Amino acid sequence: MKKILALMVLAVLFSCKNNNEARKPTKQVTVEENTSDMQKKLNKYVSFKLTSDVSVLTENEQKMLPILIKAAAKMNDLFWYEAYGDKSELLNSITDVDAKKFVEINYGPWDRLDGNASFVEGIGEKPAGANYYPTDMTKEEFEDFNDENKSSLYTFLRRNDEGELFTIPYHKQFEAEVKEVSSLLLEASKLAEDEGLKKYLELRSQAFLDDNYQPSDLAWMDMKTNTIDVVIGPIETYEDQLFGNKASHEGYVLIKDQEWSKKLAHFTQFLPELQKRLPVEDAYKQETPGTDSDLNAYDVVYYAGDCNAGSKTIAINLPNDEEVQLQKGTRRLQLKNAMRAKFDKILVPIAEQLIDKSQRKHITFDAFFANTMFHEVAHGLGIKNTINNKGTVRTSLKELASALEEGKADILGLYMVQQLHKKGEIDGDMKDYMTTFMAGIFRSVRFGASSAHGKANMIRFNFFKEKEAFTKNEDGTYKVNYDKMEEAMKELSNLILTLQGNGDYDGVAKLVEEKGKIPKDLQSDLDKLAEANIPVDVIFEQGVQILGLEK
Repeated sequence: MKKILALMVLAVLFSCKNNNEARKPTKQVTVEENTSDMQKKLNKYVSFKLTSDVSVLTENEQKMLPILIKAAAKMNDLFWYEAYGDKSELLNSITDVDAKKFVEINYGPWDRLDGNASFVEGIGEKPAGANYYPTDMTKEEFEDFNDENKSSLYTFLRRNDEGELFTIPYHKQFEAEVKEVSSLLLEASKLAEDEGLKKYLELRSQAFLDDNYQPSDLAWMDMKTNTIDVVIGPIETYEDQLFGNKASHEGYVLIKDQEWSKKLAHFTQFLPELQKRLPVEDAYKQETPGTDSDLNAYDVVYYAGDCNAGSKTIAINLPNDEEVQLQKGTRRLQLKNAMRAKFDKILVPIAEQLIDKSQRKHITFDAFFANTMFHEVAHGLGIKNTINNKGTVRTSLKELASALEEGKADILGLYMVQQLHKKGEIDGDMKDYMTTFMAGIFRSVRFGASSAHGKANMIRFNFFKEKEAFTKNEDGTYKVNYDKMEEAMKELSNLILTLQGNGDYDGVAKLVEEKGKIPKDLQSDLDKLAEANIPVDVIFEQGVQILGLEK
């Protein structure tokens, strides 16, 4: 095979002397990389253009889009620092074009679709705490560190010249960058014709300067009539797999599909009723979900930062702030164009390989859309605070909270579909939703078992297997046992909600250890998908030029 020479890094260290210094290569060596292997990695992604009908926008809205895209693009550099460190030095140390491209897709030298395995010679495994903490910091040292801001969503931990820990807030670490983002959001707000959007942009602009995001989260929840939307800032905590404390920067720019959104709007009224019907003891469903929630469909026209790294989000449920959720609920944004890309280019080909031939007719986009949508809605159900005074579920379950929460949303989403189908609120054959749900497990588990979503998928797959919710045919395809899947769905819902309500860290750790891994027979099936050249995820062609808005 043809060989190429690449300059890679030998070791990666944090500086103890400069709190602004990122991780960077400390020595360069010449190594060999196999071209075909890197091509195989790149082939895990299929390109897709993010477009939308911008003619539905007003003149001011069309002027806003480039400004918001520019602001969102700034999230790329911030997330690079959070996920890895010094982007420029890493990229400059690599000569192979394909390797550079794969580094950029992953925002670092670790393959996000392969358990964060390093693909750059000389760089070891990814630190659990990414670049939020010193790599040599132990959990015990963190617990002993007396600083009220250490667990803040918006601080880095660093060492001073004496090697002692200290915290630095995001708005100080990224002082120059957040000032620019703040200015862009303020500029966009002056073009906003929708008063709710105008207020949100003004408050979000200020939040970048002081890390006080709750006022803008509340304002975002109050937006009802806007067509343009932007989700921007430090939001999800998946990247911090050490404690699950630190939020990562990301940005989405979106255009609401008003017609589809009207169809979805009425579902939020059923949340209190569905909460009461959850298959768990009453103590674990005493909280009342907010009913001021939005459920809307969007075309996403730009991704940046955390949401653009590795596997791409196709639905959003925010804010994550528990106080805002209990007061206002959440907003659920279904990213219709991105969802359609994954269904057509990935899910359907997977079903043709792994779903029993007699059940493939039940793989439908409407079912995929509904399952994805109600996954996001289900985040609002269940319990946010433990029933035994251990604090919030997120803080009590620490780095395991995200995986269990994603598992909850997956299984309760299907439960909600079933309940609403019984009420006649959802059309179609229930077998469509269950079969598409099964195929969706194969799609999502290919993201790897290292992420929160990956662990959630494996727990569900192994639980379903144990409960005989599906069988595997001699030809390697899977057949859903609908009655047993329905029962397994209830049992897993009960288990997850109970673990969350009890803040049972040890119980969750045991569940992840026992069922959060990819078994050999499943891995062989996933390998078949790779051999069939079925992509794992999408990368986007995006921006003002793709939208036809370039000057």
